[in-house]
Amino acid sequence: MFLALLVCGLVVALVVIGLFVFGLRRRLIQKAGGTFDCSLRWNVPDEPDSAGKGWVYGVARYSGDEIAWFRVFSYAPRPRRVLERSSIVALERRMPEGEEELALLSDAVIQPCMYEGVRLELAMSEDARTGFMAWLEAAPPGQRVNVA
Repeated sequence: MFLALLVCGLVVALVVIGLFVFGLRRRLIQKAGGTFDCSLRWNVPDEPDSAGKGWVYGVARYSGDEIAWFRVFSYAPRPRRVLERSSIVALERRMPEGEEELALLSDAVIQPCMYEGVRLELAMSEDARTGFMAWLEAAPPGQRVNVA
């Protein structure tokens, strides 16, 4: 009986500690500012399907001439992807279709991009997309603007 209570107590304590560390990580990512909720789908075929597969929920953070993208459901302190502004080519935006509407946040719009020959899609709110496009176009003098 005592052993069962001890095991249950340890399991509950580990779950609470895990959730605390999870929240602390997100807080530290957002502490630097310039963050927005952003789902990512990497290496998308030219004719994407609307099955909603491949989307990973995350948080993106502006950092100078880069966007650091962190998975939300991870304990990793480093970003999963780092995208340099000069290598991002924004394509024409689109709205979620089919099961994508279920896989993404309710107000999301999809911004397809090319990044060093890889097609990717970012799903974010319309306000976040406006900020993203302004950030892309605000490249320092001498750099090309990457909006197709």
